[in-house]
Amino acid sequence: MATFGDIGVAAGLNILFAVAFLIAFAFLRLQPINDRVYFPKWYLKGLRSSPVNSGSVVGKFVNLDWRSYVRFLNWVPDALRMPEPELIDHAGLDSAVYLRIYLLGLKIFVPVALLSWAVLVPVNWTNNTLAKSRAADHNLQYSDIDKLSISNVPFGSPRFWTHIVMAYAFTFWTCYALRKEYATVATMRLHFLASEGRRPDQFTVLVRNVPPDQHESVSEAVEHFFLVNHPDHYLTHQVVTNANKLAKLINERKSKQNWLDYYQLKYSRNQSQRPVKKTGFLGLWGEKVDAIDHQTAEIERLSKQISEERERVKTDPKCIMPAGFVSFKTRWAAAVCAQTQQTRNPTLWLTEWAPEPRDIYWDNLAIPYFSLAVRRLVTSVAFFFLTFFFMIPVTIVQSLANIEGIEKWAPFLKPIIEVPFIKSVIQGFLPGIALKIFLIVLPTILMMMARFEGFLSKSTLERRAALRYYVFNFFNVFLVSVIAGTAFQQLGSFLHQSANEIPRTIGVAIPMKATFFITYVMVDGWAGVAGEILRLKPLIFFHLKNFFLVKTEKDRDEAMDPGSIGFNTGEPQIQLYFLLGLVYAVVTPIFLPFILVFFALAYVVFRHQIINVYNQEYESAAAFWPGVHGRIISALVFSQLILMGLMSTKGNAQSTPILIALPVLTIWFHRFCKGRYEPAFIRYPLQEAMMKDTLERSREPNLNVKSYLEYAYIHPVFKNEDEDDEDEYEGEGNNGKLLDGSVLVPTKRHSRRHTHDPIKFSDGRQSLEN
Repeated sequence: MATFGDIGVAAGLNILFAVAFLIAFAFLRLQPINDRVYFPKWYLKGLRSSPVNSGSVVGKFVNLDWRSYVRFLNWVPDALRMPEPELIDHAGLDSAVYLRIYLLGLKIFVPVALLSWAVLVPVNWTNNTLAKSRAADHNLQYSDIDKLSISNVPFGSPRFWTHIVMAYAFTFWTCYALRKEYATVATMRLHFLASEGRRPDQFTVLVRNVPPDQHESVSEAVEHFFLVNHPDHYLTHQVVTNANKLAKLINERKSKQNWLDYYQLKYSRNQSQRPVKKTGFLGLWGEKVDAIDHQTAEIERLSKQISEERERVKTDPKCIMPAGFVSFKTRWAAAVCAQTQQTRNPTLWLTEWAPEPRDIYWDNLAIPYFSLAVRRLVTSVAFFFLTFFFMIPVTIVQSLANIEGIEKWAPFLKPIIEVPFIKSVIQGFLPGIALKIFLIVLPTILMMMARFEGFLSKSTLERRAALRYYVFNFFNVFLVSVIAGTAFQQLGSFLHQSANEIPRTIGVAIPMKATFFITYVMVDGWAGVAGEILRLKPLIFFHLKNFFLVKTEKDRDEAMDPGSIGFNTGEPQIQLYFLLGLVYAVVTPIFLPFILVFFALAYVVFRHQIINVYNQEYESAAAFWPGVHGRIISALVFSQLILMGLMSTKGNAQSTPILIALPVLTIWFHRFCKGRYEPAFIRYPLQEAMMKDTLERSREPNLNVKSYLEYAYIHPVFKNEDEDDEDEYEGEGNNGKLLDGSVLVPTKRHSRRHTHDPIKFSDGRQSLEN
């Protein structure tokens, strides 16, 4: 059982690592040679030039200004100085609202921590229940930390009413903070949408499940349908093509080009010997060939295949998917189309807002719509088994957190683990780092699952992966850690007591797992966050690329790896801390200061990263906030249920009717917020669209929207073609381009202008025609 000394050792180690990371960052960021690693966002914006290009030879690599080292901590006030409106203009609304999650944690837990330490800690500490329980049952294990928890309150004590009152106070304060933040973010989103510049996705919808028609191509069917049903507003469209193989070939050629650049640079430095490589797997075996000639031949081969594949994609009807991006003359018309049902058959001509072009995950556009339900079922089953089988390593990790229990089952290890420092490291540091190591590959697996499900935008992929990551953390990092650790720790007691005593033992033991989560928060939330700002991996890779591949300034810019926030990994981490804080606020208040350190440190670090480093891949206008709010609500409800269970095992069953009102009120509050604020995140008000259209027409009366939208949604693999090829491709996507919305597209079928549903019914019969 971890003691104050063990926690102190763990805190010392993690503070040492965190300080070392921050000092190393403060030193490395000042060196000119690292400028592109720690300030890539400013280079991408064209607002910063490399200091390597000026100064003395030594000054190009090392900062010789001693005054800058005196001010090495200036990055902290610099990160906090930029006001939020300027931050939104600089980094986008997604980044600004993401930072508000950390602020929300501080807003909730600072008052909760102060109140719990002022009221609950004295109530818990001034008892001797655990000492009496240990005297009666020598197998029961506890430490001085547990004396600060609810476990130390006597069975059936009236002091439990203090915890009940505090539970109500914490719930009301949390709900107040959540409602206020939800309203603020909803207002920020609407203001951002009203004030942001013109974007293609404001005028465009994605139509899917276009029914097949033997008389018309997909492009003709799409254009004809929208001319008939949106005659005054339809502008242009772009059909979706399956260019995944072409994209793969282009990426392969780019990789070969990088190797060719490397070998050419290597040869330029030593022309006495031509570089060679082996043609086998990873260059480990096979025939030795001239590396430059081999890569040149490979590039020529791939270029030929790319040309052939590009032509096939343009001409083969099988490469045209039953979907398309349809653009309208106004935002109002796009809002109407995206938010209404198009036909009497709700499974055909499905429309939704198109993601912004840089947010599209193009590979998934080639997935047939009818297979999505099967894919999501398969993924759900796979996720269930992943969550279930991961319980095994988590259980093993929990055994490391209970040295006393290990000594009972493996006494031969006692001489080693009883060394004071080793014991403190094992109990206070190793369990947290071991669990974090097990979780390293998890985000990649969850993102692969989200891609397999077929979501069409990167933002949706990240939100889906974040939801699964949270569920995974809830079951494996929290529940399994508590249950498995408690069962292992109290195994002797369970085997020698009657069945009706087991719930009481669990009620006493669950709060004791706070020590494990304290070590986890210090490893992941202290040292881990400090390590994020050091950017050790991008630093190493940048210098490797700079040495082996970079020949021009453009190559050097491409070698930068600014990265992004990583919503799919960062947000579930924050949500785990919300869960732990809400669960242990009443049960073990000593946990809360460790949570506060995480929220404060993470806010400063990630604000700096967002300002100077991260280059967000997309902008969803904070569309993720309803999920953030919902997961905090679920954590709050779970904490209330946990408290009800604890009270029932502590001889205070009469409190159940009082406590049961808490989850009921919380769920009602969630439904209120969902109805009041969530529509701002899932629907675009027609009033806002009309106002923006009217304002734009008054400012730019001669704006040619069609030329702005016509090529906005071309697959990226076609954007590097010459203009003739691009025009040829677009001819298929916009067959019979209209100069005026009133002119019908040429078609082999009879006119459908007056038909109500110009498609085939699902049973294959032709639609009615007048």
